[in-house]
Amino acid sequence: MRVVALVPGSIDNQILFFATLDDLKRYYPHSQIDVIVEPQSKAAYRVSKSVHDVFTFDYKDRNSLADWGNLVGMIRDREYDVAIIVGQSWFVGLLMWLTGIPTRIGYQGQGAVFLTNPISPKLSQYVAKMYHDLLKPLKIDTDCPALAVNVPKVDIEWAQGEQKRLGVDETGFILINAGGTTLDTTYPRENWQQIIEACQQKQPDLPVVVIKEANNEPLVKSLLEHCHNIKVTSPDNIGKLTAIIGGASLMLSVENSLLQLSIAVETYTIALLGSTDSQKLLPTSEKVLTITSSTGKIADISPQIVLEKIWGG
Repeated sequence: MRVVALVPGSIDNQILFFATLDDLKRYYPHSQIDVIVEPQSKAAYRVSKSVHDVFTFDYKDRNSLADWGNLVGMIRDREYDVAIIVGQSWFVGLLMWLTGIPTRIGYQGQGAVFLTNPISPKLSQYVAKMYHDLLKPLKIDTDCPALAVNVPKVDIEWAQGEQKRLGVDETGFILINAGGTTLDTTYPRENWQQIIEACQQKQPDLPVVVIKEANNEPLVKSLLEHCHNIKVTSPDNIGKLTAIIGGASLMLSVENSLLQLSIAVETYTIALLGSTDSQKLLPTSEKVLTITSSTGKIADISPQIVLEKIWGG
């Protein structure tokens, strides 16, 4: 069986879809599963264990009819048996109908008239479970499995070397995903500083490591200037990120793709969330504790509440 899944959205969305892909591969082990994702999200599939090919298409771009026609042609040439459409778009539904794929699965709503198997989305549940419901027409009606990733050996070896470089390979460490440059996903440096200093005072033998990415360099630079004895790691691909997160004793994280990676490798995680809607992005797990802002801004979460979660959670 040849399956193509059209999965728009960020890297977060892709990782949340992994459980669906993995269960599909488990029930149909000889199937070939391809995905079509936005260019910036292709990187997620470095740590996927179930996908054969990854193709890119910018669903949100101002695509011409020729662009859409090329997409239809590419899909037709591969003679898929099943199409799984994660988004809700009447135009994408129409295009999948034009491909001639015999089984077209998607959500009830825009474009559903072009589907052979429309599914009513349960918007109130964990997003990974909502995605997993798309497998019901393929006679897969089991519980959604936990998120899982497959980290390349070369990335695991890099992370082992990185932990030695940082001097945390034998002590364990607290890993901080401090956030990016947008106000909605950034936790203030002053708050992080209070948390880091309190952790160092209470657990002086447990190092604190901060993840530096291109979008948070100013924040990490400021932390280095104001906090003593913190360490910085800068993985350059998602496999290395996943591996270094997997080695942490505890992850403190704002809401982004790194949070989903922490969940997938089952690192104990405290998530700082901006709204109750964000809770739908997280599973019910003893290893995941959430702190949700009462104002909608994670900057308003007090450091004391985070510390209480760390030591009391």
